[in-house]
Amino acid sequence: MSTQSSSQFDINHWLLRLVAFIIDSIIIGIPAAIIYYFIIVPLVWPATYLYGVYLYGGAPWWGFLLLWFILGIIELLYFVLLEASSGATVGKKILGLQVQMTNGSKVTFDKAFIRNISKIYGLLLLLDWILGVATLGPDQRQKYTDRIAGTTVVSVKPAFTSTTPPPPPPPPPPPS
Repeated sequence: MSTQSSSQFDINHWLLRLVAFIIDSIIIGIPAAIIYYFIIVPLVWPATYLYGVYLYGGAPWWGFLLLWFILGIIELLYFVLLEASSGATVGKKILGLQVQMTNGSKVTFDKAFIRNISKIYGLLLLLDWILGVATLGPDQRQKYTDRIAGTTVVSVKPAFTSTTPPPPPPPPPPPS
């Protein structure tokens, strides 16, 4: 667990969370873009799509809002399912972070949903982080929806370290 007091603000913790979110967003963004450009756009605006090539004009100016909506839904599902099942997303696992209840128990599906609802739209997530960092709470590792859900993100191991044990030592040389 983290040796840092939960009442003390730790910029490194928030930077690790940001990097973990960026890693997870890349993992989510690629399938979301593929779904949008190769399934949604041809179905919604078929006249602009011909033999795998977008013709002049493409989707209307407001079409990108649909991409952000799809991305938000995929992000919400990804974060909720992974945090409720294993306590961490891929990005959090890489950086040695884990989501827990404030009492140290495993996060439930409903609590994971509450803590991640702000990920449905980027501006809501930004406000969630700003409120978490700028307002005093019982645990400075919590964003605002973490406080509502009763969850927190803790460091379970140093970032970028392996969980595999070191190899055994070599056998002693045979007697001569």
